[in-house]
Amino acid sequence: MRHLRRVKDVDVGAVTDAAIIARSVQEPEIFSTIFDRHAPYIHRYLARRLGVPAADDLVAETFLAAFRRRDRFDITCPNARPWLYGIATNIAGQHRRTEEREYRLRQAYVPATNEASHADRVATVVTAQSLRRLLLDALSTLSDGDRDVLLLIAWEELTYEEVAAALTIPVGTVRSRLNRARRLLREKLGGEPASTIEEALSNG
Repeated sequence: MRHLRRVKDVDVGAVTDAAIIARSVQEPEIFSTIFDRHAPYIHRYLARRLGVPAADDLVAETFLAAFRRRDRFDITCPNARPWLYGIATNIAGQHRRTEEREYRLRQAYVPATNEASHADRVATVVTAQSLRRLLLDALSTLSDGDRDVLLLIAWEELTYEEVAAALTIPVGTVRSRLNRARRLLREKLGGEPASTIEEALSNG
């Protein structure tokens, strides 16, 4: 109870993730602040890759793993989210079949259109859905490493440096994997402009 009272007395909103994690080594209860801050983002990322049912379970697994490793967190990094994305990505990698199944399910899903829609709007929707199907199929053919880098940048808008920290790889490797992933996607999508692919990815 003493620790719980102390946590409540502190304005954790003004404290960095690094400070909270460092303090949580002695006061485990305060680590819940890290969950409160970042769980929605980690859930969204896992849900996009594995589907909502799997994400519900794997978010808890991600934060349990983070809690157990908190004494190894680099406290020179004020923001823990890239670190958490790295843990979540490793966990997602253990569920490759689930991820591929999720992509196949999305390929089969086409939202209903309003019968009163104008012809050009219908055409736009059909074109977007066709591109989305091709994109999801192409994603499933990428190597794990290339796909991880691409999705962390396209979906979660991490910087190259943040992806490097999340996946514990050099920034140069991030760049080469991203370039290769983008090139392979363009080939799979029949030479679609990079901007079109990026937009489709961000809406994936």
